[in-house]
Amino acid sequence: MVAQRILNLVVKRPADLDAIFAALAHPIRRSIIERLAEGECAVGDLAEPHDVSLPAISKHLRVLEEAGLLEQTPDGRVRRCALQAAPLSEAFSWLVRYRLLWEGRFDRLADVLERKRK
Repeated sequence: MVAQRILNLVVKRPADLDAIFAALAHPIRRSIIERLAEGECAVGDLAEPHDVSLPAISKHLRVLEEAGLLEQTPDGRVRRCALQAAPLSEAFSWLVRYRLLWEGRFDRLADVLERKRK
């Protein structure tokens, strides 16, 4: 009964969790998140280390913003970006619940195999 309840928590996830994981699925977006973890910066600074066009970076930023991971604010002619960490916390919580589910299952499997071995 308890395992079923945990499984339901895994299956019934908030809709925006899909957007968070989709946003984190691309290496450029993960790199942007890592850079923003150091502090806010301009879009040009985020684009500099990547060999893609500025419009491509803007699309990546839009994906991050739609997932709630990024906030952009105009500063004169420059757009400044800041990390919004709360969605990362939601994703981490989901992963921890899932990890606990599988650790419990593997522990029970190890117990069964150990009993069979004896």
